[in-house]
Amino acid sequence: MSEMDKQDTVEETTENKRKRLIFRSWHRGTKEMDLLMGSFADAHLPDMAEGDLSDYDALLHESDPDLYNWISGREKAPERVKCPVLDLLIGHQYARKNQSLDS
Repeated sequence: MSEMDKQDTVEETTENKRKRLIFRSWHRGTKEMDLLMGSFADAHLPDMAEGDLSDYDALLHESDPDLYNWISGREKAPERVKCPVLDLLIGHQYARKNQSLDS
């Protein structure tokens, strides 16, 4: 396999991983988490590096109540899940497109 073929395979694998993570983000099980995780995934996963995608994948294996409590600040995240991706997720602001926050 040539270097170019190897690169295409890696890119395809990364692209498939992005698609899978975006889908899983929009299908969490609760509407609140679908909106939080799905909007985050749409905004950040297309440009996310492979290592960060793996960290995000690990976060998706956490329970919705735990993730929600960490994102909302109700609980501190345990050391085992702390990473730059979680920090980015905590800082993510969900807002519907074309909707004023005052309405």
